Amino acid sequence: MCGILAVLNTTDDSQAMRSRVLALSRRQRHRGPDWSGMHQFGNNFLAHERLAIMDPASGDQPLFNEDRTIVVTVNGEIYNYKELRQQITDACPGKKFATNSDCEVISHLYELHGEKVASMLDGFFAFVVLDTRNNTFYAARDPIGITCMYIGWGRDGSVWLSSEMKCLKDDCTRFQQFPPGHFYNSKTGEFTRYYNPKYFLDFEAKPQRFPSAPYDPVALRQAFEQSVEKRMMSDVPFGVLLSGGLDSSLVASIAARKIKREGSVWGKLHSFCVGLPGSPDLKAGAQVAEFLGTDHHEFHFTVQEGIDAISEVIYHIETFDVTTIRASTPMFLMSRKIKALGVKMVLSGEGSDEVFGGYLYFHKAPNKEEFQSETVRKIQDLYKYDCLRANKSTMAWGVEARVPFLDRHFLDVAMEIDPAEKMIDKSKGRIEKYILRKAFDTPEDPYLPNEVLWRQKEQFSDGVGYNWIDGLKAHADSQVSDDMMKTAAHRYPDNTPRTKEAYWYRSIFETHFPQRAAVETVPGGPSVACSTATAALWDATWAGKEDPSGRAVAGVHDSAYDAAAAANGEPAAKKAKK
Repeated sequence: MCGILAVLNTTDDSQAMRSRVLALSRRQRHRGPDWSGMHQFGNNFLAHERLAIMDPASGDQPLFNEDRTIVVTVNGEIYNYKELRQQITDACPGKKFATNSDCEVISHLYELHGEKVASMLDGFFAFVVLDTRNNTFYAARDPIGITCMYIGWGRDGSVWLSSEMKCLKDDCTRFQQFPPGHFYNSKTGEFTRYYNPKYFLDFEAKPQRFPSAPYDPVALRQAFEQSVEKRMMSDVPFGVLLSGGLDSSLVASIAARKIKREGSVWGKLHSFCVGLPGSPDLKAGAQVAEFLGTDHHEFHFTVQEGIDAISEVIYHIETFDVTTIRASTPMFLMSRKIKALGVKMVLSGEGSDEVFGGYLYFHKAPNKEEFQSETVRKIQDLYKYDCLRANKSTMAWGVEARVPFLDRHFLDVAMEIDPAEKMIDKSKGRIEKYILRKAFDTPEDPYLPNEVLWRQKEQFSDGVGYNWIDGLKAHADSQVSDDMMKTAAHRYPDNTPRTKEAYWYRSIFETHFPQRAAVETVPGGPSVACSTATAALWDATWAGKEDPSGRAVAGVHDSAYDAAAAANGEPAAKKAKK
């Protein structure tokens, strides 16, 4: 990934404006410490901060088509670029590429296909295309929103696009997140959705369409293996984030198998885990690393070190969402250590819980239709939460996170399975993400130790050590008084914090981003990973819960599965500390 900033159709084409754009672009240089680029065409400016993963020698941006009439600044990776290059040369024999960058295809594709370009790309991306032939521009964001991008409007009517909000906050009268799966064309001044998979639901349609494909464990396993393997495309050393939970462990297992099978110029796979000393993740991560034979790196942090980093974390991730901040902080600290080891790209396990209904409140889903609807809603909201966290907490240190569970082709397979197959039934030993676990349950050639394959879900912020959340709450209690909470609705009438921890984060966010538009980029209401609003509809006992930790799910975590799992011949669920 990289950092992009485009200022388009401004009324100021002066050297002073060019200097201003360069200065603003530097605010996100952490995203691209390897090189900086700028292209000006009249009153249009395209800036780029590069993190060189593919073609480090010649892939500097902005990039151009052959006659340099199309200019593009890109943040992302295009996995099908070789196939697209072939399509381009087939259509235009003799066409020459100036670099070996995976992103150069975008300029040529736009020249040939116009606004269809976004739908042709397999990868994660945010980019801006400037067409100097008619002084128009086009911008697009990947289908799920893995790559961050914001759009803003200047006082002079100019349009600004940036990887991070911090580049827009002082110069735009309003700004917002660029919607995933959409493109924006200056010819119309409107957003157009280009990503419309069959599994997306029209929540107003009657009757709604629900998938009905039978569960095929081999097809699911092969689709995920392909997703992981394509993300190993890299010209620099890479590794995998390994918490020891199901999702990251499967990613690590597939990557390790491919390296063992085909070899790697980088040697053994590097794996990384972070936690408080003695945390569940450290123990499980080490167990999986030993089983897979990875070169494992275990990082420790203290509660105080995490608290000391909170303000910097909020500045980088640009949100005051409680769950996101809790999970981002360990990831932020770990990414700094990873970068110090010379690794610039990691594979990560985000997205699985949304696809397979892995959060603990899915136990309460009353039927398959509501189960499916909730997974779709969660996937569509990922760009506000886990995608934002994975992108910004790693890119704060120039480390790129790739998320194979959100591969568009894998989603086509996983989300078309009859949701009845995903539902949790403790009486039959069907724990959360059962069909994913069974797809990789191959005793003759195991992907993971059995106790890891069937380890129960931990929230990431819980898994790094239960004292982490408790420590955050205790510190917030010392910073926010009862009187402050009584007047919270007056100080923060929009998206009012409901806990002292939320109030503390909101007050820090305000010091970095005082603009009203900045507040509006954060999802409203008590944002919780376990979606208590939906859970309360499924089970009235959830009403009023504020704590998004998985430990708040009474009767679901801990020993909920032990009897059923034993009956199915599988290990009992891992018991949580209290």
